[in-house]
Amino acid sequence: MRTHRRTRRPVRRAFSLVELIVAVTIMAILAALVVPRVTQWIGFTKSKTARADAETISNQVRMYMTAKGLSTLPGDFELVELSEGEGALLNKNQLSDPWGNPYQIRVPGEINLDFDVYSFGADGQSGGEGENADIIAGDKRPS
Repeated sequence: MRTHRRTRRPVRRAFSLVELIVAVTIMAILAALVVPRVTQWIGFTKSKTARADAETISNQVRMYMTAKGLSTLPGDFELVELSEGEGALLNKNQLSDPWGNPYQIRVPGEINLDFDVYSFGADGQSGGEGENADIIAGDKRPS
């Protein structure tokens, strides 16, 4: 009769150095591919949010003009007036773009006849391209 002895396999308690290097390399490659895309999406989303906010503020300015019986805005009008008083149309925090810069108003407007509500974009300066481009309510040009 033969007896079979069971041989115990050694218990594996850790990863080998090669397995760790392969895992880290895969993670680095994925990060190199994914991070720039995510950053681009965040910038795109902030630009779209700023455009929607500028449109909302522009509509609130029109409501303000209607409530006050104005056909045109005075040249010294400031957006802060929409957030003051008992019948405030906006909260003060709605007057800042996604990058933390205040929305601006230009009377008379360059894009719209009466006024333009705009944001300077991510860089907070006039002009620019991509995420740094100016965002103007009612501007139908491609962004």
